[in-house]
Amino acid sequence: MLRVEKPYPNAASTSEEDYLVASNRQDEGIGCLAAGLLAAVIIFIPVLGHIILTIMILGDDLSDGEKLLWLVVVWIFWFVGPFLYLLLGQRRNRLFSQIA
Repeated sequence: MLRVEKPYPNAASTSEEDYLVASNRQDEGIGCLAAGLLAAVIIFIPVLGHIILTIMILGDDLSDGEKLLWLVVVWIFWFVGPFLYLLLGQRRNRLFSQIA
């Protein structure tokens, strides 16, 4: 980074110095808007997916104990739980009846 040091602490800054300092501040990070959007995507989309999967589990034809177990697996093991339910937890007759 290019920083302009003032020769005297109370010296007035020139417009060139202000431009260099301002341009260096823009290069330091990704920006407030980009960081907010990134956080929204990283947090909002997985939570929305878990909510939709919770609705699917509650509407599935499982016993109450199986539903509770799958909800615990999906919410505790947040990364692999939804994939496990979609691969192993759904009833086979429900999956094949939609295809046929």
